[in-house]
Amino acid sequence: MRPMPSKSETLLLLACACLVAVALFGPAVIQPPGYHGFADQRVLWGVPFAMDVLSNLPFALAGVAGLWFLGKAPPRALSNVQRAMAILFFGGLVLTACGSAWYHAQPDDAGLAIDRIGMAAAFAGLLGLAAAGRVSERAGALLGLTILLLAPVAIELGSSTGNVLPWAALQFGGMAVVVWLAWLRPRPGALVIRLGWVILAYAAAKLLEINDRAVFDLTGQLVSGHTLKHLVAALAALPVLAAVLALRKGGQNATGIAWRSPV
Repeated sequence: MRPMPSKSETLLLLACACLVAVALFGPAVIQPPGYHGFADQRVLWGVPFAMDVLSNLPFALAGVAGLWFLGKAPPRALSNVQRAMAILFFGGLVLTACGSAWYHAQPDDAGLAIDRIGMAAAFAGLLGLAAAGRVSERAGALLGLTILLLAPVAIELGSSTGNVLPWAALQFGGMAVVVWLAWLRPRPGALVIRLGWVILAYAAAKLLEINDRAVFDLTGQLVSGHTLKHLVAALAALPVLAAVLALRKGGQNATGIAWRSPV
């Protein structure tokens, strides 16, 4: 018989149920008409929207490096759930690099859907890792799998109806869950990820995205906010890379990180 859900598992389940309810029954949120009008539209080396396209390279590099580190980690250093979520996260980063580059080369609704699919895979892996490390293995597996299944539905609803609320609920609600998880004590034997750094990188990236044109003008049209958004968002992978690299160096899990700083 499986044990009853813990308090943390119950809270996580309730949070997910609330987010689903918001996505389904909340007021429609329509994507702004000029969403695809990015500030930096320069063609460089024959690449349209070159800076926004090429700035996706760090996602690919982080994803490939993470998969390489995982392959070199001792087989028993991670549980099956954590290893699967880590593979999903790093593989999602590679997909994000490809999808985002595709989208930015010719920004339109179809390309945006492709871009978000890669993002969803990385997001599912990150949330699954966080939940497995702070709540339980089964919570991590279920959360990662749920996001992986529901994200394409949210993306399709946004593309077909113009209502991006389901995607917004998944993205911003998911990060709210990460904030909550960051304050929970890491589980013994789990991969310890500094979630506080992930949250800071995400928040900074969103600010840069919102101020795309302002940053472009402020830098004398040298670099746009959206280009910097890609670079800063890729930094969110560093705490996960560091935790996995510690497995390779130490030959054991990363639980040696002090309990006094779980964030």
